Amino acid sequence: MLDFRDRSPAKKAIDDFSGRRKFVVVFIMICMFVLVVRDIHLQVVSKQFLKHQGDMRQVDEVSVSAYRGMIVDRNGEPLAISTPVESVWINPRELKNAKPEGIRAMEKLLDLPAGKVTDWIQEDSRRQFLYIARRVNPQLADDVKALKLEGVYFEREFKRYYPDGGVSGHIVGFTNVDDIGQAGVEAGYEKLLKGTAGSKRVIRDGKRRIIEDVESIEEPVSGKTLELSIDQRIQYLAYKELQLAVEENNAKSGTVVVLDAKNGEILAAVNEPSFNPNTRNNLKESVYRNRAFTEVFEPGSTVKPFVVAAALEGGYIKPNWLFPTNGVFQVGHNTVKDVHNYGTLDVTHVLTKSSNIGVSMMSLKMPAKYLWDTYHQLGFGVSTGSGFPGEANGTMKDYKRWSDFDRATMSFGYGLNGSALQLARSYTALADDGLLHSVSLLKREDDDDVVRVFSAKTARTVRKMMETVLTKEGTAYEARVDGYSAAGKTGTVKKATSRGYTEKSYFAVFAGLAPVNDPRLIIVVMIDEPSAGKYYGGLVSAPVFSKVMAGALRILEVAPDQEETMPILLTERK
Repeated sequence: MLDFRDRSPAKKAIDDFSGRRKFVVVFIMICMFVLVVRDIHLQVVSKQFLKHQGDMRQVDEVSVSAYRGMIVDRNGEPLAISTPVESVWINPRELKNAKPEGIRAMEKLLDLPAGKVTDWIQEDSRRQFLYIARRVNPQLADDVKALKLEGVYFEREFKRYYPDGGVSGHIVGFTNVDDIGQAGVEAGYEKLLKGTAGSKRVIRDGKRRIIEDVESIEEPVSGKTLELSIDQRIQYLAYKELQLAVEENNAKSGTVVVLDAKNGEILAAVNEPSFNPNTRNNLKESVYRNRAFTEVFEPGSTVKPFVVAAALEGGYIKPNWLFPTNGVFQVGHNTVKDVHNYGTLDVTHVLTKSSNIGVSMMSLKMPAKYLWDTYHQLGFGVSTGSGFPGEANGTMKDYKRWSDFDRATMSFGYGLNGSALQLARSYTALADDGLLHSVSLLKREDDDDVVRVFSAKTARTVRKMMETVLTKEGTAYEARVDGYSAAGKTGTVKKATSRGYTEKSYFAVFAGLAPVNDPRLIIVVMIDEPSAGKYYGGLVSAPVFSKVMAGALRILEVAPDQEETMPILLTERK
């Protein structure tokens, strides 16, 4: 059979081209179909998923700082407040492209060493976040913003400010750079003050900069305002008088505590040297530690009124009993001495003259356990429960290990120790007719934790005896208070070392109350190592008591009960 099909080369070329064209057309149609299907999938099926993914790359959730609660005194005067500030941070990956002169200008504004930021960038340019200045004031932040440096960002925070500086520094303490309490009330009441941070959604641009707030997720909850029992007027008065006393007596340090005799509120607690919590460069724990709460010392003769009260309460002595002191008293192989030979003294004059021999004789008439129980009831060796962080308990030797000489020395304040606050608290048992108060750093009306230690009759009797200490024949004539009756007791205590007691270093102490018939305030003054030629409590600490007590009673508008002793004010006639 003959094949009539054209087998020429031209015909074959035409057929090949037609086949390729069909293939290209089919391929294009398939691609178009795939693109249409993909478009439908993206625009319809996966629309919500893709929208969410896009938002995730642009929308971010950030924390919103909470306002830290204020600390105020009993009258609402601010002791610690938070002010809005800004922190400066950088993205080193972005900032490396900034102009060197801009970086140098920023370093100068933020008081950074020249080249410091450049060093940070070179050390690790892969980092995307690095704080370079925390809590700068708004004006400084604006100056840095004006440089318009790429990779420099700002974050709103709060900075703690203490209006009274060193006056209340030891009480309020301070916070760290993250606004967390580190000392004092700031640390002790951290949970109440700190508040709860909130959060919000924001939109960021491609460089992670916040360009718009979207919505609030959770509002920040501000911390609570903390109202202290401190009266800033009395705090300032005590601060200035203590400062003068430490300076005049060339002393190592000093402490003053003022208590409300009616309910145990702490109205003032100051220390010298003080510190300013607003400027904390190279701050050491030994500087900001509140010694009124945390440091202990042997109270010396300031505990003698308790020995007298215990002996009277237990019926071991009578107010009219006489004690032959004669300057020296042998107790076993040891000797108790007085500064002078006072001869025979009644109970009142044992306190007036501060006779170690007299109270030793009283102590030896009482069982060791009875005296120990009295001290323990008064709070020695036990925390006051003020809530202040690091508060000292003090120590007291177990009565089962007391020798007769231990019992004697315990009666004039050696062998036990406590803080200035503990000593002030113990005096509430004499000031409030035998009732020992708890102490409080927070404002309150009443004390629900009172404990009776002495009868009202005993407490009143001892208060009247203590009033003679402030007379010319007593050891604290310098403690008398113009316009008011006052009572108290001096203490001049040798400082203990690992080798025994020193002969040249002393604590000068005075504890007292006023007015005598209806005490309103208790004040304890302790001066550590006075070295300006005098060291007795009656000469060093008693004058501080006098000035602080007189001023504080007037601040509280307590009516004078001895107007004849008030200073005469002369006015010029016009």
